[in-house]
Amino acid sequence: QVQLVESGGGLVQAGDSLRLSCAASGRTFRNYAMGWFRRAPGKEREFVASITGSGDNTYYTDSVKGRFTISRDNAKNMVYLQMNSLNIEDTAVYYCAADLPPFYGLGSSERLFDYWGQGTQVTVSS
Repeated sequence: QVQLVESGGGLVQAGDSLRLSCAASGRTFRNYAMGWFRRAPGKEREFVASITGSGDNTYYTDSVKGRFTISRDNAKNMVYLQMNSLNIEDTAVYYCAADLPPFYGLGSSERLFDYWGQGTQVTVSS
């Protein structure tokens, strides 16, 4: 069982930055690929970014490339999402997810991920 707890959400203005954090349980955290997803009001949950267990490889959805950065600290069992140049369309509940072994490669499908956090709200105002 893996527990994931997100934090760092809030209300910001367009153009601002925000960093989300996700604390994960488990002694083998370095073996998990991790991802961030989001659900905007009235929409289905969508992929945002993912990172391999080592942190060497990352994958982003096109709409956040160049603005968001996913990273991890395996010594602290933490994964982060640095979000810059936020716009109104980034308003959503953001979810952290863990992809346990076996690892099939970075991808955007929710089916790859085994555990999910409860989410943290990010609201971007104009």
